[in-house]
Amino acid sequence: METQQQVVTANGVTQAVRVTGPVDGVPVLLVHGNCSSAAFWEPLVRRLPETLRVVAPDLRGYGASQPAPVDATRGLTDFADDVAALLDEPSLFAQGSRPVLVGHSLGGGVAMRLLVDHPDRIAGVLLAAPVSPYGFGATRDLTGNPTTPDLAGSGAGTANGDFVARLAAGDRSTEAPTSPRSVLRTAYVNEPACLGDDEELLLDSLLSTATGTDNYPGDVTGSPNWPGSAPGDRGVLNALARFRVAEELVAVTPKPPVTWIRGDADVIVSDTSLFDLAQLGALGVVPGWPGPQDCPPQPMIGQTRAVLNRYALAGGNYREVALPGCGHSPHLERPAEFVAELLTLVEAVTVDGTPR
Repeated sequence: METQQQVVTANGVTQAVRVTGPVDGVPVLLVHGNCSSAAFWEPLVRRLPETLRVVAPDLRGYGASQPAPVDATRGLTDFADDVAALLDEPSLFAQGSRPVLVGHSLGGGVAMRLLVDHPDRIAGVLLAAPVSPYGFGATRDLTGNPTTPDLAGSGAGTANGDFVARLAAGDRSTEAPTSPRSVLRTAYVNEPACLGDDEELLLDSLLSTATGTDNYPGDVTGSPNWPGSAPGDRGVLNALARFRVAEELVAVTPKPPVTWIRGDADVIVSDTSLFDLAQLGALGVVPGWPGPQDCPPQPMIGQTRAVLNRYALAGGNYREVALPGCGHSPHLERPAEFVAELLTLVEAVTVDGTPR
């Protein structure tokens, strides 16, 4: 499918949007994750039927979109509001469209927020390695109770300073494990060979991230609790730390079908995430860890499953697909399985989003 890029001002933010397929085709809305852009979907889009109307925006602060500030006190709502505003853009969607919504990683959280805020606009949801409905970091159990009142050990203070500096500098080397290319190869996927000829495209996508206190990673607040920092009020990692949608997701009406795809070798979103400071403390990587009673690693997978089980009990339905040996990017690592699951979801709706 040939991709075209449009520039749209919606929700007061200038957004770059990649578009393929006929405007009256079955709509699919792709929301990318952290430290990437809509270009991260390109390898997937090439595999999709030309009859689909595929819309993939660059979120604020990524790709070619405006680096508008992120208000972290709203969780991921700034991002969700931007995407919601695109639904009424006639150059992107036919009037009354209800897309199948696909969200990867942070974009999975944006998709959950969008579903909660606009349930009548969404036909189905595919969550790919999504952030937990209880945010990222500093929660201790399946019901999302915080390890400390100030969510110490999550947010912008958890970012690796060398990675942020190399990201801002546009570093394309492999000279350090914290270089963006090294992180792409070791954390975004489990088997770097899957990147193939798309590695430079995907690295460009990662390097498009706007850095700073208003974007990635955000501002840092000191804390009396281990490890000495807590989320601030600005920027992406603080928005992820403060994201909470579990109760609203369970209660949402109507409840479109949800497919949850994840890799069992994911090191980012996992019950033993190597990006969770509590897990790194348990491994002895971060000193001073207060132990499993006070600061256990976040059970991210268990939390998502528990919330989706409640979603099903409340009248919805979901399907969990765990891909063996797959890392954090199922659409890159297991494209055939990913496309099959997406098309199954797409086939359940008509052009206007009404279930068959």
